[in-house]
Amino acid sequence: MFDHFITPAVVVIVLIVFFTMVPVGLWITARFSGVNISMASLVAMRFRRLNPNLIVNALIKSHQAGIPIRTEDLESHYLAGGNINQVVDALIAAERANIELSFEQAAAIDLAGRNVFEAVQVSVTPKVINTPVIAAVAKNGIEVKVIAKVTVRANIDRLVGGAGEETIIARVGEGIVTTVGSSASHAEVLENPDNISQTVLLKGLDSGTAFEILSIDIADVDVGRNVGAELQRDQAEADKNIAQAKAEERRAQAIALEQENRAKVVEAEAKIPEAIAKAFQDGNLGIMDYYNMKNINADTKMRQSLSNLDTGDLDV
Repeated sequence: MFDHFITPAVVVIVLIVFFTMVPVGLWITARFSGVNISMASLVAMRFRRLNPNLIVNALIKSHQAGIPIRTEDLESHYLAGGNINQVVDALIAAERANIELSFEQAAAIDLAGRNVFEAVQVSVTPKVINTPVIAAVAKNGIEVKVIAKVTVRANIDRLVGGAGEETIIARVGEGIVTTVGSSASHAEVLENPDNISQTVLLKGLDSGTAFEILSIDIADVDVGRNVGAELQRDQAEADKNIAQAKAEERRAQAIALEQENRAKVVEAEAKIPEAIAKAFQDGNLGIMDYYNMKNINADTKMRQSLSNLDTGDLDV
């Protein structure tokens, strides 16, 4: 009796393992869709850690679009980390738009990190890139603010290794700054904004990029600051500060010189008593001469005191 229970259980387990490892439903779907793939290939995909559903669906999609793709190519691209659905969609879109695009090209573009399907769409329908506000200064010192719209088309042959939108925006901005900077005045830029787009377009800014520039249109032009006047004002302020610093330096030197002279006077006055004493000793000064000098000094001090008193009374 135990053997009777074991046999059905083993059969059920075998069936579960079989249908898990062998995607019968997927094989039937592929067959009815016209994709000739063996069941052994589907089982082998399981062992190679592939997703049979993704690969078979991609094969069905490409077969219905009339684009022959080998199963091995899809498997290798999947194992390399590529997006096989995006590659197949790009090939179908390129086929409908009569754009030459091989599977190898599409796979390389996809592995390069670019959206190959979007690239094909941009190649068919040009894309408009809006630049940020670009500030440039004309020769008369007036700032001009420019916004440009750059119409580009993807270049399939340069998508791998070609620069992206950031490079296009940077080069267009550089061209606008150069063109405005070479203008005699801001009025010239405002009168003929098309000159900017024509001049920039002739510079070949799409060289080495993944895009082809079709047109550059100036969307908006505004007048900004008077940069020349601001620079002159800043220069005048700097010159004033330098002049003030030099004047302060000269004043400090004058004060130091005055203090030095006062110190010399004080030093000389301190030596007067010593000179008087020496004059007594040498006999060059008599007692009467000394008293006369003292009387003169006293009279001078009295006159100064009276003068200060009279001045004070007048002030009151």
